[in-house]
Amino acid sequence: MTQTALRQDLNTRVEEVLRERFALHCTTAEAYGPEFAALWRAGADHALGGKLVRPRLLLDVHHALDPDAGDGPITAAVDIATQIELLHYAFLLHDDVIDGDLTRRQRPNLIGALAAGTPGISAQDSLHWARSSAILMGDLILSAAVMGFARADVPHETRLRLLELVEQTILETVAGEHTDVALSHGIIPSDVETVLSMSVYKTATYSFSLPLRAAALLAGSSRSAEETLQTVGRHLGLAYQLQDDLLCVFGDHRSHGKDAYSDLREGKETAIIAFARSTSAWTRIDPRFGAPDLNLADAEGIRDLLRECGAERFVVGLIGDQLDAVYALLAEAELAGEITSDAARSILVSASRLEGRQA
Repeated sequence: MTQTALRQDLNTRVEEVLRERFALHCTTAEAYGPEFAALWRAGADHALGGKLVRPRLLLDVHHALDPDAGDGPITAAVDIATQIELLHYAFLLHDDVIDGDLTRRQRPNLIGALAAGTPGISAQDSLHWARSSAILMGDLILSAAVMGFARADVPHETRLRLLELVEQTILETVAGEHTDVALSHGIIPSDVETVLSMSVYKTATYSFSLPLRAAALLAGSSRSAEETLQTVGRHLGLAYQLQDDLLCVFGDHRSHGKDAYSDLREGKETAIIAFARSTSAWTRIDPRFGAPDLNLADAEGIRDLLRECGAERFVVGLIGDQLDAVYALLAEAELAGEITSDAARSILVSASRLEGRQA
């Protein structure tokens, strides 16, 4: 089987496991009333069909680290990859509530879909119902993911280390989200260093460090290899988040699928904004930054000011710095024999996808 065919087969297996998990939960939910069962069906509809970035990263690197793995280890890797995708969806649900977003992947998210599908009640009550449902669904899926790690068919010591890893991952991700909200409301002063640290915890830890370290753990790699891949994941994830911030302000919303200028409307403290605060342009940006009624013309005006003051160029440079660190770490790890050349190549492919991505 070629590498491409193997990747497609493993992706299909992850999707199949996800469908099976949701089908089981939907069936179980029937006993608790039609509304609860409908919530699970809606959750399944919105959870499935994603790009599977995190499962793909884990499975690609696991195969590169342990190319001769038998069906048992591969099945275990698919299972853990699936739990990471569930964890991702749980975080997305809570994130959409916190940010007040109603769309994702170029269509209504779970909140938007539920809010539009409750006739006969006020718009305010409908939105409260939808947001409450998203919080509860996020809690349920987060619980399901953790239980999936606990039930993984792996050696006892591996399971314990995976559980320690996922516990630390959830802690750091929540800490990052908490800091993000604090920054947005001015509870914590905004500066570039704080914003970058927040982004590492909020995004890089679970999106990149977790799948990379889990891949190494499942493949039986050394502790030093795990630690190196965790650091690689932090740099790679920070580059990903910085690119995401750029897309939201300077990209085409028809391609990336988020609300146009939602970060500017929500007053999100990104590295773009942290840099702009240190420039003379900030006095012209500040009056409309974070305005809930921010219109298209004002948003485009802020975008142009951010570009003129050098914020876009600054963040593009930060992304380059992160990717350079990834390349250097992988080269050193490969030279030291910590990881295989195939594993380094696999991660480099993921890094290359960040350069110039539009979604």
